[in-house]
Amino acid sequence: MSADDDMTAVFHALAHETRRRIMDVLKVRPGIGVGELAAEFDVTRIAVMNHIAVLEQAGLVVSEKDGRVRRLYLNAAPIQMINDRWLDDFAGHWARTVTGIKYAAEAAFQKSKKGPGK
Repeated sequence: MSADDDMTAVFHALAHETRRRIMDVLKVRPGIGVGELAAEFDVTRIAVMNHIAVLEQAGLVVSEKDGRVRRLYLNAAPIQMINDRWLDDFAGHWARTVTGIKYAAEAAFQKSKKGPGK
């Protein structure tokens, strides 16, 4: 699977509100069991398990067996991958743009303080 395919899977997983809410729960309650997690939602346990499967395929959730309980953990690495690939590049562009606007505004202000012909 290519990096672009990986990102597509992450964006697909993040596109559903229930999956984002599952990730929110896992962020504050790492290691929660599937049954306990399912009880937090107004959908069936099977629906939650299907959402977990999508999150696992995208690499956003990892699980481990603890006896009869399947414990779930958030894996933020794919989100960091998106940040590195997209957000950092765009943030740099906008930081340069805002800096340019700042310098232009400061220069115009200094010029206006001198008045016309000064």
